[in-house]
Amino acid sequence: MADKPAIVLIHGFWGGAAHWAKVITELHRRGFGSLHAVENPLTSLAEDAERTRKMVRQIDGPVLLVGHSYGGAVITEAGDLPNVTGLVYIAAFAPDAGESPGQISQEKPPAAFENIAPDSDGYLWIKQDTFHESFAQDPSEGEALVMAVTQKAPLRSTFGDNVTAPAWRAKPTWYQVSTADRMIHPDNERRMAERMNPRRTIELDASHASLASQPGPVTDLIEEAAGATGS
Repeated sequence: MADKPAIVLIHGFWGGAAHWAKVITELHRRGFGSLHAVENPLTSLAEDAERTRKMVRQIDGPVLLVGHSYGGAVITEAGDLPNVTGLVYIAAFAPDAGESPGQISQEKPPAAFENIAPDSDGYLWIKQDTFHESFAQDPSEGEALVMAVTQKAPLRSTFGDNVTAPAWRAKPTWYQVSTADRMIHPDNERRMAERMNPRRTIELDASHASLASQPGPVTDLIEEAAGATGS
């Protein structure tokens, strides 16, 4: 429908654009016709933000950015474009100026921090045999296995990349906290949400993979944000 904004979905570490599959189908069912999912290289915040900006610049009209996990840092950095009308954070990092995802995680380490391991090329992986318990406790074992095998590892250095000018200081925001998150401490999510003063914060009894395990409530929040910013 013409009064609905374009939705641009941004994945995080250890994921890809397909992590949004259930949310995409639900948004489509609800009449959102302009749907886009960025496939980020996860090589640096600057490169990932620029990849997102390139997609947004191809879209005429208002755009709602939705970021999961590290994707929240990406929309924080890339959300300054004039046609971006709002930001939705799904169990996501929302750093302030001079903050990085790594710094936030070190302040209050998540429960599964020890299950992240580097390889010899400088990429970080979640150990496959702990992926289900670490990232995606509530999706099925089969879904978690696919996520584990197809995970997209970030360069270790990306964890330390700082946000420069956070878009959430200028754009309306919405935030979803996962209360059983083992990849970002839930209290870190609450703290980041509170300082943004979002239009709405919701808490779901969900793992880090809330976009896969609870696509209905996640889509509800996106739809609310779209209704408030789209026209």
